[in-house]
Amino acid sequence: MASSEPPRKLLETALLLVGRTHRGDPASAMAAGQELERWRTGSPECRAALETAEHLWASTDGSFLQSSVPAPQRHDPQRARRNTLGLLGLGGLTAMLWGGGRWYWQQPVFELALHTEHAQQRDMPLPDGSEVSLAPHTRARIVMYRDRREVQLEKGEMRFRVAQDVDRPFTVVTAWGHVRVLGTVFSVSARIGQMRVEVAEGRVAVWPADRAGTPTEMGPAPITLTAGEAVEADQSGLRAREQVPADSVAAWRNGWLVFNNTPLDQVLDQWNDYLSRPLRLGSHPRLRQLRLSGSFPLRQPQAFLAGLPDMLPVRVQHNAAGDMTVELR
Repeated sequence: MASSEPPRKLLETALLLVGRTHRGDPASAMAAGQELERWRTGSPECRAALETAEHLWASTDGSFLQSSVPAPQRHDPQRARRNTLGLLGLGGLTAMLWGGGRWYWQQPVFELALHTEHAQQRDMPLPDGSEVSLAPHTRARIVMYRDRREVQLEKGEMRFRVAQDVDRPFTVVTAWGHVRVLGTVFSVSARIGQMRVEVAEGRVAVWPADRAGTPTEMGPAPITLTAGEAVEADQSGLRAREQVPADSVAAWRNGWLVFNNTPLDQVLDQWNDYLSRPLRLGSHPRLRQLRLSGSFPLRQPQAFLAGLPDMLPVRVQHNAAGDMTVELR
């Protein structure tokens, strides 16, 4: 009875299992090792694939072979090793021998560039079962590999509901740091020279960028956030954690802007994602020291503008072009 799995697939699976025995976490390495022992006493096809995978590992750097794999099925004896290699294909075998499969395993399995325009929000399901939402004026790139999932957030704000996959961590990277999570609901914003992370469910680990603006991950995370917590990071590093209402995370998805002791310039920046005319901050230095807390419906910007002088010592001035400036009162 012929095998239901082509030899190329067998070799790919064997490479992944061998990689996990060397580079995976202790539990994953043990599970992969136990599976490989079954391969050693399995069909000639399985044994040939395993022998080839171990040869490739020994002759090249195999650190890139980590990944999550399903448990392979048992196979009936059919072919010897030469048939496995022959059906792999000359081109595929040459690529694996040239770099131990490096090129193949480093290629993304999913890649997507996303952006939103003024006043535009967008929800997007991902192939791994995760969901992302973009606030207006957001630009990001999502790349999924066999051993990890990455989001490069250039600007704006995103909300994430991450499907748990312990073998493929989910990372969000900005110019001011990065966030790593296994499964949770949280938001990350990159605005006015800083990153802000807020958690609605689960736990996330946060690292700052180095002085050159490169995200680093040296040792344990400096801070781990749980539901109802937030933190900001800028060029000087991470700030102290804050408490936030968990149901306020990414409240813009439900038609609200929620501010928790937020600097006034950031408040105006978020409102400008939705206003038809820009709302600018005046030049007085005290204006940048003012902070605002509260929840405001997106559909009623005029109510926010009318009430702002009652909340802070400011006034809203209009010029002939229709632009608005917030000045100190």
